[in-house]
Amino acid sequence: MRIKSMTSIPDRSRPGLTTTAIGAFHLQGTGGNWTTVGRRRREGRRVRRKREKRKAKSLGLRVGTLNVGTMTGKGRELVDMMQRRKVDILCVQETRWKDSKARSLGAGFKLFYHGADRKRNGVGVILKEEFVRSVLEVKRVSDRVMSLNLEIEGVMFNVVSGSAPQVACELEEKEKFWLDLDEVMQSIPRSERVVIGADFNGHVGAGNRDDEEVKGRFGIQERNAEGQMVVDSAKRMEMAVVNTFFQKRQEHRVTYKSGGRSTQVDYILCRR
Repeated sequence: MRIKSMTSIPDRSRPGLTTTAIGAFHLQGTGGNWTTVGRRRREGRRVRRKREKRKAKSLGLRVGTLNVGTMTGKGRELVDMMQRRKVDILCVQETRWKDSKARSLGAGFKLFYHGADRKRNGVGVILKEEFVRSVLEVKRVSDRVMSLNLEIEGVMFNVVSGSAPQVACELEEKEKFWLDLDEVMQSIPRSERVVIGADFNGHVGAGNRDDEEVKGRFGIQERNAEGQMVVDSAKRMEMAVVNTFFQKRQEHRVTYKSGGRSTQVDYILCRR
């Protein structure tokens, strides 16, 4: 998966909503994205790459992630935001909706969600109308992790929504979240495309020394223990924290504001 562009846009449609991190992804089909090896003439390799480029299927998607605090009363607002910012797929966290269902939000947008408690947690994925019929499978692992498998124009695409425990939560709860996320990732064939949109409740930090393969230089603050878990997991899962690869004003990197404190805890990861 090659990232075409990435931007973070503050949501000012209603106080309390966090920043939405939005990415545009280029999906390569199984017909391409490989190179020749061994002692072959350079010209032959160049021709082979041109053929690969012609055969590869391309698909532009805008994927975002947002901690909504609660889905109650926000369906229309989220639809308006997705239309305004041309978001195709939105991962949402802290939905605080119980049960495992799918619900229409209007204008053809549909929410697939899972939750066990109306007071806390809950995750979901909102799809634009044209992608609703592309859903092949929904995996609701826990009230912190779920995934959708879609086939879009012949490309197998997986989107994972996650909500990591907060810093003050017990270590056991944090470990369960990462185990659940690993379980989902291990179930996705390496040939398929995958994007994770999650509130990881951690700071991956500014700079990327020794971590160039998984993150860029444009995070904020110092890395904390929870942020280190994000980086370590990205390495293990061969993912990249794409928020951090694009230089933006700091206010556009921030994904949460409270009491004069600004942080970056929401990230979009994709396979390298």
